Amino acid sequence: MKKLLIGDYKIGEGEPLAILAGPCVIESEEHTLSIAASLQKIMRNCPFSLIFKASYDKANRSSIDSFRGPGLEKGLRILERIKKELGLPVLTDVHSPEEATAAAEVCDMIQIPAFLCRQTDLIAAVGRTKAAVNVKKGQFLAPWDMKNVVDKLLFCGNDRILLTDRGTSFGYNNLVSDFRSIPIMQKLGFPVCFDATHSVQLPGGLGHVSGGQREFIPILAKAAIAVGCNALFLECHPNPNQAKSDAATVLPLEELSSLLQELERIYNAVHPTAQLSGK
Repeated sequence: MKKLLIGDYKIGEGEPLAILAGPCVIESEEHTLSIAASLQKIMRNCPFSLIFKASYDKANRSSIDSFRGPGLEKGLRILERIKKELGLPVLTDVHSPEEATAAAEVCDMIQIPAFLCRQTDLIAAVGRTKAAVNVKKGQFLAPWDMKNVVDKLLFCGNDRILLTDRGTSFGYNNLVSDFRSIPIMQKLGFPVCFDATHSVQLPGGLGHVSGGQREFIPILAKAAIAVGCNALFLECHPNPNQAKSDAATVLPLEELSSLLQELERIYNAVHPTAQLSGK
């Protein structure tokens, strides 16, 4: 497995678990900075690596009236401030080839959303930036189908790859997590992340918005660590019911610390020789 270098962090076999965490969408500059600072404080005594995640635009929403975020220019400015003031690596997702270059100038990692993981022009544009790339496996894809995505990135000269499982479509308005996906995608030669928050989503389940089963986030997160994932994606919010995006599937920030303690014990058992120091 090729290890992925993000700033001072390495993601891969024998390395500290990487935690990709933050709000689903940038709601305001103050709000986002506050969450980033809280995450940094929570993880100060944790051996895992923290990469801050927030989206400047949520282009895939159930309703035309849904909040989408501040947009590319303002959103990247906020992420750049977090990176400079807190010293955290930052991650955001892009939805068009035109956004890739601008995002790569600020972000340490660019994310390709699950619904767009087959879009060749987008993958090529992100790949050519040479930034680290997190590709979420589409809910409609088998894990072995991600080889085609990897091949596209390698063709563009980018091998700084992280693959993420976020559940698989299971009938209408439901997802199921097949944990075989983690070792199957790892065999493609790159580290694998598990998205514990979007995996509990009920897509479009409330009609005008997606529903979710937040109570299962810790259960799926612990299962993914036991299976051997290299990174964990956790969207967090101080007041989940007031979140402007994916309110039903964000982890309450106050629950993160205790969850991390449980994850650390499981990770230590699965990786007894890992160098657990993400600092």
